[in-house]
Amino acid sequence: MDTRDVGDALEATGVTVRAAGDGDEVAGVRPRWVALPESAEEIAVVMRVCAAHDLAAVATGGGTKLHWGAKPDRCDVLVDLCCLNRVPEHAAGDLVVRAQAGVTVEALARALAEEGQELALDVPVPGTTVGGLLATGIAGPRRFRHGTARDLLIGVTVVLADGTIAKSGGKVVKNVAGYDLGKLFTGSYGTLGIIADATFRLHPLPAARAWVTATVERPVTETGQVMSAADVLLTAVPAVTESPLEPSAVEIDWPDVEGPCTVAILVEGAAAAERGKTLCELMGEPMGGTAEVAEEPPPWWNRLPSSDDDTLLELRIGVSSLPHLLPVMRQAADASGARPAIRGSLAAGTLHIGLRGLPHEIAGFTGLVRDDAEGMFGGRVVVLAAPPEAARRLDRWGHAGALHLMRRVKERFDPDRRLSPGRFVGGI
Repeated sequence: MDTRDVGDALEATGVTVRAAGDGDEVAGVRPRWVALPESAEEIAVVMRVCAAHDLAAVATGGGTKLHWGAKPDRCDVLVDLCCLNRVPEHAAGDLVVRAQAGVTVEALARALAEEGQELALDVPVPGTTVGGLLATGIAGPRRFRHGTARDLLIGVTVVLADGTIAKSGGKVVKNVAGYDLGKLFTGSYGTLGIIADATFRLHPLPAARAWVTATVERPVTETGQVMSAADVLLTAVPAVTESPLEPSAVEIDWPDVEGPCTVAILVEGAAAAERGKTLCELMGEPMGGTAEVAEEPPPWWNRLPSSDDDTLLELRIGVSSLPHLLPVMRQAADASGARPAIRGSLAAGTLHIGLRGLPHEIAGFTGLVRDDAEGMFGGRVVVLAAPPEAARRLDRWGHAGALHLMRRVKERFDPDRRLSPGRFVGGI
């Protein structure tokens, strides 16, 4: 490949192109060029040049999660979507919005709030864009009540590896027959196409919110038996999620598996404060202490339990199995020497685990928890991010069901492996 010819071809598109720098690395792989398109049509032009010159491309928005996922097999062009930062349509009367991929979730929230509406998603990574939200499938506390981005997505515009612009949902211009593009592309880490814009279903902003917080100690029963945190949660969480008080989220924060954990519950809408007080009474006894209600969330709410230097795991498991897995994580910490901090949704069965320790300790903890989560409880453990030394010892994705189907979809959309090659499960 003659880099001078390729550079000339990229510049001839009229799209802004610059040489890549140190800050443009994708999981440690540095591209040669960065393209900054301003529309789906300009993304398509860039992808046609990539196809003509056998270039691999990776899309980015805010760059907050480029270290997530596996290292790409190659990355020649970083397609930076920061210039696609508009909200072209907001049909407030229909509770629908269309936002470009480079719009941050925070900016979208501010725009929608002016009309008393919201995209009912919490995103635990500040600076996440609409494109990054969909590409990684990340979701926060209210996934229990409202689901994830996949559930609120009603339309999407994508650019495929050959430069084709495809749409699904809403005002369909061109569709890819037989595929729901929104569901396929959500959580695919940019391996099937580049998201240009997305249309979402909205909700009215709630009239009020209240958070109920309780600390899970190790209460003593009437018979003198000391209960574990798992025992407490087995009793308390179903009482909350199955109550008519309609909580929007039930979150756990367990920064040290040797110590107590905290449970926080969000209620929204009419009579939120009164419902919160009722939840306090409901939670107080099984928690072995006093629950408190507040108008503001605890400081850890909607934040991942890790820093940039930590390994970050995501655990998804059936809600009924989750309390049984908490002792497993404590035992895995004791056996491996790793130090986990656990945070996530008890009501939706999704936890994030921040891990500190030596690479072999992190690998040991991950293997032990994955064996039980996937082998005994039918769950899934994914390594979202890891420092290089730890990453070399870790299987990022673990067991993936229907991998052969995923490969067929990749072959259908990107037969030349041009988009984020190797970033996804099974080397897709």
